[in-house]
Amino acid sequence: MSRVVGARRTRRAGVVAAALAALIALAGCQSGDSDSAGPGGAGGSGGSQNQVEETPAAAPAAVTITPGDGTKKVKLAKKIKVAVEDGTISEVNVSTATGKKVKGKLNEDQTEWTSKTALKAAMGYTVQVKASNADGVATEERSSFSTLTPEGTVSAYVVPGDGWTVGVGMPVVVELSQSVSESRRAGVEEALEVDTGDDKVEGAWQWMSGTQVWWRPAKYWEPGTDVKVTADLAGVEVAKGVYGKKQKSQSDFTIGDEMISTVDVAGHKMTVRKNGKVVRTIPVTTGKASMATRNGIKVIMSRETSHRMRSSTIGIEKGDADYYDIEAKYAMRLTYSGEFIHAAPWSAGQQGSANVSHGCTGMTTEAAKWLFDHSKVGDVVVYENSDRKLEWGNGYTVWNESFADWKA
Repeated sequence: MSRVVGARRTRRAGVVAAALAALIALAGCQSGDSDSAGPGGAGGSGGSQNQVEETPAAAPAAVTITPGDGTKKVKLAKKIKVAVEDGTISEVNVSTATGKKVKGKLNEDQTEWTSKTALKAAMGYTVQVKASNADGVATEERSSFSTLTPEGTVSAYVVPGDGWTVGVGMPVVVELSQSVSESRRAGVEEALEVDTGDDKVEGAWQWMSGTQVWWRPAKYWEPGTDVKVTADLAGVEVAKGVYGKKQKSQSDFTIGDEMISTVDVAGHKMTVRKNGKVVRTIPVTTGKASMATRNGIKVIMSRETSHRMRSSTIGIEKGDADYYDIEAKYAMRLTYSGEFIHAAPWSAGQQGSANVSHGCTGMTTEAAKWLFDHSKVGDVVVYENSDRKLEWGNGYTVWNESFADWKA
């Protein structure tokens, strides 16, 4: 029995030894160099893990230029635009036929560029663009176009003028050289700006006629406010074929002390206040019953040391009892129709007791000079206790309606 058992043990040991030898040989094959492993490299799945897949090339940058190449009669308000897909803008060069460069703004992700200024009339433009795709491959595009020739142009004039110091009641007046149709007025307003810097002042525009648009603050200006008005009508179409001139109209002015005078028509006196404090009371005469002075809030429109006044300008000719032709000293205009504050030495006996003028406010020469020296365009003069109402637009009548109505 012991021999049989020993024989089985010997046979089993041989089988185990053969299996170990096979494992060692296999292990040695797997740990060998890739060159010795045949065409598959290290053999089996190990070879596929070391292969590199090729990345497809990025799409080329696609550039779009507006206006397109060859476009003619481009409107002056149109902006030059460059847009890029599948890439970014590297460089944009725009120049006129006369060689002047056109500035523009590039957005943050460098995919859009837009010109900053209006186009010039009857002018050729060339746009050159460089862009690149995700791989850095460059693309270049070029476009040429020309603008229209206007049938006419319009310019703007701003009041108050540059460098003026004006009163707290002064509106901003923009006078246009040509009438603007109602459908195009919003475009004109967009080209007008009233800038008060850090002193943010609420205000609004209103069209007084086809050629005049006025801006007033919600309430009287604060003394010391610096105001900058810009009228940049370049490229703005105000009528069919009629465009604003390229030159920009600009005015910088300052608001002076608050001077508000109140005229009691029935009481024949004027009370003058400076920054809220009464500084003088002046006996006056105003319009007689047949030519009553108008009631309402008026604003000094102009100042003249001497102004010739003729009744013929209002239809009263020689031979009429109300005819006059005089030189009035220290005259300050309040209405388009001809109401002034001025010296009236010929009515000194009635000043403070009766109304005998043709509608103006008269006072002694001394009082008129004092008031003239202490007044400026834009100062407010309030007329009370008259039965005659001030017509809308007869002077700077902006304060005779609420701001809500003004905006509406």
